[in-house]
Amino acid sequence: MTRVDFYILPDHYPQSPLTYASRLIEKVQRLGHEIYVHLDSEQDCQYLNEQLWQLTPESFIAHEIVGAQKTNAPVLLGFSDEPTYHGNVMINLSGNIPAFFSQFERVAEIVPGNTEMRTKSRENFQFYKERGYPLQTHNIKIQ
Repeated sequence: MTRVDFYILPDHYPQSPLTYASRLIEKVQRLGHEIYVHLDSEQDCQYLNEQLWQLTPESFIAHEIVGAQKTNAPVLLGFSDEPTYHGNVMINLSGNIPAFFSQFERVAEIVPGNTEMRTKSRENFQFYKERGYPLQTHNIKIQ
């Protein structure tokens, strides 16, 4: 059964959830996982693509935006349909739960620091909980 982790950003977190996602992607990929990142729009996909190229000079995260052909990149970014190929971890940044989430061993949901934007994350938490998915929460500290 898919395990779901909620990464709760602090209130008034100064960066966007997409910026935090870059660090989470780096950490998960270093642990040897292949990742599919599900985003809300093509614009968010392009933004995260740029963030991953600019993360730090010493890190390199091989990634690609989902296209028509299969790729060997360990990190895929997408925003619409179910990917035909993916890893074992999905990072959901779309706000909505995609119908194909259960094909992954783990799902990471990033909860925005803005308290007004947390409503959707609470709904997602309730969705997973009502269906019996194992849930974990992680309170992220600003460093």
